[in-house]
Amino acid sequence: MTITLHVMREDWADPAIALPGYATPGAAGADLRANLPDGQRRSGLTLNPMQRILVPTGLRVAVPAGYEMQIRPRSGLALRHGITLPNTPGTIDSDYRGPLGVALINLGDAPYTVAHGDRIAQMVIAPVLQVRLVPVATLDETARGSGGFGSTGRR
Repeated sequence: MTITLHVMREDWADPAIALPGYATPGAAGADLRANLPDGQRRSGLTLNPMQRILVPTGLRVAVPAGYEMQIRPRSGLALRHGITLPNTPGTIDSDYRGPLGVALINLGDAPYTVAHGDRIAQMVIAPVLQVRLVPVATLDETARGSGGFGSTGRR
């Protein structure tokens, strides 16, 4: 199924940076790229170990009602450099119209520089259901019961 996502570039954004795109026909996520302000385009943004930064994409989006945009890490950045998202997946709600930034954290042991135009994350559009919360006195019984973290696997 294909839905339409309206995308707007910020006034300051570099139009030469590609809009999010799918790398292959079967890709679930579209690549988001760093679109850095004029003064940072040559030097990039350096992320020291354990440091967090918000990387601008230069975009604003209008996610359709009934959907969310999930922002997910790129597996290659995570494996090779320890670069991931501190809030994975990040959620962009359908009623948000502000700048689209990607929070990155460096869990590696060396500084990493995000260059202008780098692929920094993936976006996945997913349907959202809202629930009606109903207070009750008891819950139904299950085989697992109240078993918590680690209760179904090896200890």
